[in-house]
Amino acid sequence: MEKTLDKTEIKEIPLFKRGKVRDIYDLGDKLLIIATDRISAFDFVLPSTIPYKGKVLTQLSKFWFNYLSPFCKNHLISTEVKDFPSELHSYREMLEKRSMLVRKTRVIPIECVVRGYLAGSGWKEYKSTGKVCNIPLPEGLREADKLDTPIFTPAIKSEEGHDINISFDEMKKIVNPELAEKMRNLSLLIYTKAASYAISKGIIIADTKFEFGLLNNDLILIDEVLTPDSSRFWPEKDYEPGRSQPSFDKQFVRDYLESTDWDKKSPPPPLPDEVIEKTSQKYLEAYYRITGKRLT
Repeated sequence: MEKTLDKTEIKEIPLFKRGKVRDIYDLGDKLLIIATDRISAFDFVLPSTIPYKGKVLTQLSKFWFNYLSPFCKNHLISTEVKDFPSELHSYREMLEKRSMLVRKTRVIPIECVVRGYLAGSGWKEYKSTGKVCNIPLPEGLREADKLDTPIFTPAIKSEEGHDINISFDEMKKIVNPELAEKMRNLSLLIYTKAASYAISKGIIIADTKFEFGLLNNDLILIDEVLTPDSSRFWPEKDYEPGRSQPSFDKQFVRDYLESTDWDKKSPPPPLPDEVIEKTSQKYLEAYYRITGKRLT
């Protein structure tokens, strides 16, 4: 059985930030990003860990950073421990396949969400207003319907609680309007490129979110990219609009938690072994379908 990683401790390097899933360490003009096997849902980090999850997030991000590099600069330097500073080499077993050495950027505090299909919070908003982030959509759309063209629906990053959807006009009040236009155009471009590739592998990328930073005034793609944590992956062969779709992401965990009596306010319960195993399989399957490689 794969040993999971819940938390990291690297005494030689200062901790930059411990997020819901990632532990980030400060290397001056660089960062070390370690994807643990923690999983979050409904704004809580669950007490259970998911085997291979952190490795899938890192290796899938590596794949997409490389695939999208002709269209967009990114912060990735290396995922190979041998390329990391020497003081990290003794942590090789912990870092292998789940860590990235990246350039430090000035993070832009906007989640750049692109939706190609009507799902999640977008579907809920459409049902009540006929719009998503102030973008009017045609009448009569069903849950999971494909949109005529992908839409850019930014959100404000939230450290606690859900990210907050905003309109593009509101985004232009937070960041320079010219930069906002560039972020929108680049997000739509790389979503379109990735979605086209994924569909050739039998996966629909229903929606996803990108994060950007500035490095020497260049717009840089950062964080993770097009993973089961940041995207909705649907198997094309099972796609049927008008209902919730089977998926290769953590929706399976959310659905399980919804079936329990957990109140979403108190600490969440541990996941049953079968839910942990099935979730791990979904992450691994997403990686295999997209890259053609087995991680195990």
